[in-house]
Amino acid sequence: MNNDKQKAIIMARVSSKEQEETGYSLPAQEKLLNNYADNKNFTVVKVFSLSESASGAKRRKIFEEMLNYLKANKINNLLCEKVDRLTRNMKDAVKVNGWVDSSEENKIHFVKQNLIIHKNAKSDEKFRWDIEIVLAKKYISNLSEEVKKGQKEKIAQGWIPTTPPIGYKTIGEKGHKIHIIDETKAPLVRKMFELYGSGNYSLEKLTEVLAKDGLKNKPGRKVSKTQIHAQFSNPFYIGKIVWNNKEYQGKHKPLVSIDLWNKVQNVLHKKGAPKYSKHNFIFRSLFRCSECGGVIAWETKKGFWYGHCNHYRPCSQIEYYRYEKIQEQLIEKVKLITPKSPKLTDWVIKALKENHSEEIAYHNSFTDELNKVIATAKNRLDKIYDDKIDDKITEVKYNELRARYENEEQEALEALKKHANANAKYYDYGLLVLDITKNALAILQDKKKPDEIKREYYKTIFSELKITGNEVKTEFNMAFKILADFNSKMKKLSNTKENILELPINCLLNEKTGAFAPARSALLPGSDSNRRPTR
Repeated sequence: MNNDKQKAIIMARVSSKEQEETGYSLPAQEKLLNNYADNKNFTVVKVFSLSESASGAKRRKIFEEMLNYLKANKINNLLCEKVDRLTRNMKDAVKVNGWVDSSEENKIHFVKQNLIIHKNAKSDEKFRWDIEIVLAKKYISNLSEEVKKGQKEKIAQGWIPTTPPIGYKTIGEKGHKIHIIDETKAPLVRKMFELYGSGNYSLEKLTEVLAKDGLKNKPGRKVSKTQIHAQFSNPFYIGKIVWNNKEYQGKHKPLVSIDLWNKVQNVLHKKGAPKYSKHNFIFRSLFRCSECGGVIAWETKKGFWYGHCNHYRPCSQIEYYRYEKIQEQLIEKVKLITPKSPKLTDWVIKALKENHSEEIAYHNSFTDELNKVIATAKNRLDKIYDDKIDDKITEVKYNELRARYENEEQEALEALKKHANANAKYYDYGLLVLDITKNALAILQDKKKPDEIKREYYKTIFSELKITGNEVKTEFNMAFKILADFNSKMKKLSNTKENILELPINCLLNEKTGAFAPARSALLPGSDSNRRPTR
């Protein structure tokens, strides 16, 4: 018998700059995983560290290097602190699953969760791994929402949170940036408006004139026809800010007058802009045409709702789709996620509870560290105040240190607020999945329920809804994709004497592809690819 130690590699990850400086730092994770390796008699041959503050390209490069290293060196053990330290998206999860399935010896050890994933893992263990990836992705999305809140606050103050258009420049420190007119480019931008407003210049001709005058865009290239058109449609030049289709009053100085702006708009929209009626119909903006990708428009005829392709793009689809027939097909799809057995609901509840306990531990540790940072900053502020009174430091040094410590305290307070909000939404999402799993079918079939509620259910359940002829094509959002696949497997095994909870994972493989149904061929909404094989 071979008593040599097995080889292993470590993957450590932090989500933010704050984590890099707290108890969830990369060194802290490495120490935990090295201790685990010692206890398991593993030899750690390499450590891969990944920070979310790095660029997306760099993170992808490190992740690929880690996978390639595992394969090239035939290493069978990958050590991670938790599931969300390895991956936060299904695209990476599919690659990791491919490595796991390539050999019965390959294992992923999630140390803090006491979870080991391998080819012959039990179905409930694999189910937990799938669910935790979905929830990890949701947690990161919640943090992104907190960033958007910061952007909204910036807009409320009268400043755009992104780079201003050509003719303006940004000044000021982080958190206090404002936009002023760029006097080197502003004259050419005004000329651009004046020439086009005269009605004597096409966009093509204007492009040539501005290129000769030397007007450049932010990257330093000549301004294109498309960019010029976009500038003419941007009310930033008259002191307005448009963000998420809403208009706000900005505090920056307008670059062109209202009269000149109106002249340009009259030339730009000679034929007038189309007008659309609005209603709260249940399928509004939900469906797209499978052929051209255009939004399916809905209208009433003789008291019945019909949908059809809007034909804003070339398309051969001319059918009108009766609402009732489309609704019937959607209900059949929703039935796929409705538990046929209490066991599936029990699995969901178990996964949510396990994630809940892990999240509490994570959140408490993280907030404790941030509170320590806040307390330290306050103590330092008190100390330098006393030192200034006792003439131990100069006025200049006092102001320098005060600014530094106040900034540290403010950053920690903001991080604490963001993670508190994201944490609450994390729980909300888990409860939403459970609620929809149990109640969606009844609510969607209830004629008394408002259309807006049903519409939100469809938006939550499905990542994609398309129509070809009278046929509906759907894609589930990831959590419900997992539930639908497990429902399918349970249905196939319902006539056997075996307990599905005790079956090894390879008994739940996809018959056609040999891949485990949940997570193997599905991507989260918003990922790089929507082109998934249809089963």
